[in-house]
Amino acid sequence: MVRMSTGAWLGGATNPLGPGPWSLLIGLILTLAIQLLAGAPAQAQIHAHGDENGGQVVRSLDSLRDLDDQSWQLVAYREGPPGGPLRLRIVSFPGRVRLDHPTPLQVSSGRSQWDLADITTANPKLALDGRDAAAEFDLGPLLADLQQNRPLRLRLPGVFVELPVPPYVVAEWRSLPDWVDGAPGAKPA
Repeated sequence: MVRMSTGAWLGGATNPLGPGPWSLLIGLILTLAIQLLAGAPAQAQIHAHGDENGGQVVRSLDSLRDLDDQSWQLVAYREGPPGGPLRLRIVSFPGRVRLDHPTPLQVSSGRSQWDLADITTANPKLALDGRDAAAEFDLGPLLADLQQNRPLRLRLPGVFVELPVPPYVVAEWRSLPDWVDGAPGAKPA
């Protein structure tokens, strides 16, 4: 019976100078495959578009799941030029849950906590929508206090106990106040 070493089977006898050519080729292929499968880092999903009045709306749109595995759409947006009002709209699938107003949104990160005012009834489109599947909150006080892209935990009493918001979403939200012409953090002239 003839025994082959692993090195001989891969194309070269055991070599005191290092691995054989097949080992190097397999290693290169594995390295490239891992890099391709890992994908690119998360990119900001900020979009600017015009509203029905000719103004500009800049928004971040993300779908997240709460701890009960229910899906929620979070739309953070700014109306008008930099410095304009900042809003967070939380949307459920119609018929799944009824959102009562006003109910403040409780936000926490580490030891810090905020109560964001429910401003849903101030938006005529949401106030007249009989599905009650959306709520809107003033995002300004939260973004004014945040200094880092730390994860947040949202709580809406009677609706969801905890909705985790990952750091990349917080980064998108924090870029909204200064977003100009598709460039995050650009300062107006």
